[in-house]
Amino acid sequence: MAEDVFKALADPTRRRILDELVERDGQTLFEICARLVTKHGLGLSRQAISQHLAVLESAGLVHSRREGRYKFHDLNTEPLERIVTRWLRPDTPESAP
Repeated sequence: MAEDVFKALADPTRRRILDELVERDGQTLFEICARLVTKHGLGLSRQAISQHLAVLESAGLVHSRREGRYKFHDLNTEPLERIVTRWLRPDTPESAP
């Protein structure tokens, strides 16, 4: 699972998407695209941003939820917390794989 998180974080566009979700959680694809264009000058297509969101979702960093015809994207920091605690506060030396 940690490999998926590192793969997701390796791309600068995905890190910018996460930054935007930290700033304002629960955005639609349209809102994320608009913020990436206005704040970062990224003119990517909605399909490209959607593919980046799929990678983030498969790594567990983003959860999506539907409300009516809208799909909202929420940040999930649990995978990052697991990685950080692995090295900063290990339980026991034997527990590390």
